[in-house]
Amino acid sequence: MRHSQRAILLFILLCTLFLAACGSTTTSTTSTVTPTPSPITLNVFAAASLTGSFTAITAKYQQAHPDVVIKLNFAGSQILEQQIANGAAADVFASSYLANTTNVSRAGWGGVSQVFAKNRLTVITPASNPGHINTLHDLANKGVKVDIAAPTVPAGKYSLQVLAKMALSPQYGPAYVKAVKANFVSLETDVKAVVTKVQLGEVDAGYVYVTDAAAAKDKVTMIPIPDIYNVIAQYPIAVTKGSTHASDAQAFMQYILSKDGQDVLQQYGFIVINP
Repeated sequence: MRHSQRAILLFILLCTLFLAACGSTTTSTTSTVTPTPSPITLNVFAAASLTGSFTAITAKYQQAHPDVVIKLNFAGSQILEQQIANGAAADVFASSYLANTTNVSRAGWGGVSQVFAKNRLTVITPASNPGHINTLHDLANKGVKVDIAAPTVPAGKYSLQVLAKMALSPQYGPAYVKAVKANFVSLETDVKAVVTKVQLGEVDAGYVYVTDAAAAKDKVTMIPIPDIYNVIAQYPIAVTKGSTHASDAQAFMQYILSKDGQDVLQQYGFIVINP
């Protein structure tokens, strides 16, 4: 009888020890599991003319950095500047006009900017060319509908600078420029709106960036503006002071300036800084 009781007690003890060991193993295994960190979201505010190139760059960057999610906000640079001034959550600001990032920096909303690309202007017409625009001189013809970005928009500022240079030229002169301006039918909030109206044939011609003309491909015809009258647009980029992920934003900015980023920009027709 005593042997039987001892055997039962020994069996219970062994079962208890076995269950304790199993519980300890489960606890130990559970405690070593490392939770997957939540991805970091970067809000990148970029000029409308960067839509194609920055979308492509972002796709490449996120492939190499799966822990980073980039949300792109495209608009006219002057609109983006105002959004940041009004407290919009932006981590990176890429503009098509130096003054926009300078204003943001002076107001204490952004850090030091760096120029990462350049662009130039051109005139485009619909592929069907309903206005019979074959040279820049034809833009002054009576009844021609010309579209341009508003003077507050970088593309609009540059376009007016081109015309100011042409006004001083004996080949064109002030009368030509006055006639062209009389043909303006709209002032757009960003350069992409100009491209759209030209593609749809709502206007006969429009002033846009060379990169916009390249992106539109066979939907438009380009009339080059000679270098003597043209303006080189400089594109600056900066990390905003309000960024909650400053180091990650800086890393994305450096990627834009790296060979990989510059290669993509060059593919989209930009004049790169670091070829």
